[in-house]
Amino acid sequence: MTDERSQLRTTFDRVALLYDQLRPGYPEALFDDVVTLSEITPDGRILEIGCGTGQATVPFARRGYRILCIELGENLATVAQKNLTAYPQVEVRNIAFEDWVTQENAFDLVISATAFHWLDPSIAYKKTALALTSEGAIALFWNEHVHSDASNGFFEEVQELYQSLAPQLVKDDEPPLREQKVPNKTEEIQQTGLFGELVYRSYRWDATYNSASYLNLLNTYSGHINLDRITKARFFHAIAELINTKFNGQITKGYLTTLYVAHLL
Repeated sequence: MTDERSQLRTTFDRVALLYDQLRPGYPEALFDDVVTLSEITPDGRILEIGCGTGQATVPFARRGYRILCIELGENLATVAQKNLTAYPQVEVRNIAFEDWVTQENAFDLVISATAFHWLDPSIAYKKTALALTSEGAIALFWNEHVHSDASNGFFEEVQELYQSLAPQLVKDDEPPLREQKVPNKTEEIQQTGLFGELVYRSYRWDATYNSASYLNLLNTYSGHINLDRITKARFFHAIAELINTKFNGQITKGYLTTLYVAHLL
């Protein structure tokens, strides 16, 4: 992992409360599908890689599963522990997954929600496989920004502000993809040779933000967090003005949640 990428994956910890409040969660149907497709039993044990503030943890905890959560960020782990207070069967450990001493053959399911891409795949998949029982499964899922007709062209228009005020972010913040253009992780997972037949599911949905909540959402993304103070102030002011003057004070963002589930070979 490059030094820059290693630094970027720690930025979320600086905005742990915002992350908890503004980052979108996941469709409830996804959690039902993970349980069904992984064939985890009610007394099964789950390992979660990169739990953040517990947004994906709580739905599994509500279902009664024993869960060990690994979280790199100290502040994120603290918020997760607070959010999971009602579930004594869940443990949150503040440690990098790479540094965690693998508990071999200990988990029936390994999950990771919008976090696995921060890990070196040559390490992460092998370590995941070691942690699973012989009949265990992996479930990886992400929220992807996709085109929504309800956005009324906002994300195309805001590109002019990225190009003029924050060009260093342009490579990461291109106009939203059409659903069918979202990158697929199937080949990456299958090429590890560690997992059997893979099942892919996707869930399409929208979220609406006013100018304040949208700026707060942007401030949970690594590139935006790292903008210098003056650049961020000018950039965010321009985005708020665009939303408030041309889009009646609110915008809609399209999401596609993608899920990959496979059993250990």
